[in-house]
Amino acid sequence: MTLTKESFHRALPPSSEVAKADMDSTREKEEALRQSVMRTGAVVPRKRAVGRLVIWGRRRPYILGLGIIMLLGMALYLNGDVMISAFIDERDKERTWAIVITMLGVVLFDFAADFIDGPIKAYLFDVCSHQDKEKGLHYHALFTGLGGALGYLTGAMDWGQTVLGYSLASEFQVIFFFAALVFIICLTLHLCSIPEVPLRYENEEAKFLLEVTESHKYNSIEEEIKNGYLKSTCTEIKAAAKPGKCTVLSRTEDQRQMTLKSLLKTLLSMPSHYRCLCVSHLFGWMAFLSNMLFFTDFMGQVVYKGNPYAPHNSTLYLTYKTGVEMGCWGLCINAISSSVYSYVQKVLLPYIGLKGLYFIGYLLFGLGTGLIGLFPNVYSTLALCSLFGVMSSTLYTVPFHLIAEYHREEETLKLQNGEQAGDHGRGKGIDCAALTCMVQLAQIILSVGLGLLVSVAGSAVTVISASTVALIGCCFVAFCVRYVE
Repeated sequence: MTLTKESFHRALPPSSEVAKADMDSTREKEEALRQSVMRTGAVVPRKRAVGRLVIWGRRRPYILGLGIIMLLGMALYLNGDVMISAFIDERDKERTWAIVITMLGVVLFDFAADFIDGPIKAYLFDVCSHQDKEKGLHYHALFTGLGGALGYLTGAMDWGQTVLGYSLASEFQVIFFFAALVFIICLTLHLCSIPEVPLRYENEEAKFLLEVTESHKYNSIEEEIKNGYLKSTCTEIKAAAKPGKCTVLSRTEDQRQMTLKSLLKTLLSMPSHYRCLCVSHLFGWMAFLSNMLFFTDFMGQVVYKGNPYAPHNSTLYLTYKTGVEMGCWGLCINAISSSVYSYVQKVLLPYIGLKGLYFIGYLLFGLGTGLIGLFPNVYSTLALCSLFGVMSSTLYTVPFHLIAEYHREEETLKLQNGEQAGDHGRGKGIDCAALTCMVQLAQIILSVGLGLLVSVAGSAVTVISASTVALIGCCFVAFCVRYVE
């Protein structure tokens, strides 16, 4: 059978019918949106596709700036000796400046790596529905685990005997090459994902506009304002709601400028349940970091019974180096288990809830590190490293999920009281930042006390202290943290 031009056109529906069908579909979407607005008084962010959740993008100026600082810090501490040797010839000065540059790079990288997490999670909460927030946090834990596994594998391999090792000055430059390449690709994808609301349109109409735009389009706000879409849609909802009132009215006149004084006041006036959540997060990170910071040294000295201070050609030093390499494989197991457990959490959540997930994460980590400290065997230690990943995934998901639950509860109460949704004093960003600050506070506390303990009692004290703090945090999570029913 031959398909002629005439038969092809007869097979197609008339253009008027196609246009009518499109209009009916659009009206159905707008009607559903209007009904949602009238029921809740607020526009709920639409569900995002999996691809969009994997990438995201909000608060991009901060994320870009911190990403650049991370690259700079990584370049300094992995290539500091090579950089200094190009400018200074004297050996003593070269060593001194190499130490200074390396320390500066570590500080810059650690600062940026810790603080970049807050803006990423804050944007997730801004643009996603409540269900997507949960999925987004699991994706975050998944890719954190995969990235950690890739990093530990890169550090565990002997690059000196490879082609890249011969081509570049040292194996540290090989590590920098892979780390920088992966990071730049991921950062670029992240920054080019979901468009943001420009500051000059920082009001509810602009946020509403992002929701009523067709799901497969991410047009700029300027284009939508030019074609009158914002004005017409708001007018339709105004007519459907109470006369003379639009549920998504601009709150520009009510917005207050955030200053350092108001920021500190907001932090100091934090509700008790937010404060308890921050304390539990502090316990978790103190336990996790006290174990992770000295784990490879623990493997070399305690498990393999080597000595890092012995001559480099001695058996004790070579044994210690073997233990350190095996410790890197243990950390790789931790990262992989973190990715796997991020999916296990999704299965367990309907049955045990956030409280169960939080409690189990701390409990398993405390028991695992305690067993490692009491029975330092190579194979049992590597097997128990999988419990580190349970704690890691818990720290990256459950506390931030609780923040989302707290904000959802507050917005629901305000709607019930007839107030405008989203018009509350606390922002998601500042609460995410408060949780992120617990990581830095844990590092400060550990840097003051843990180094002294290690110098006195050896690396074994690190896993024992990690176990103790985790079990204390387990009790705090069970009795002090508030969970939304």
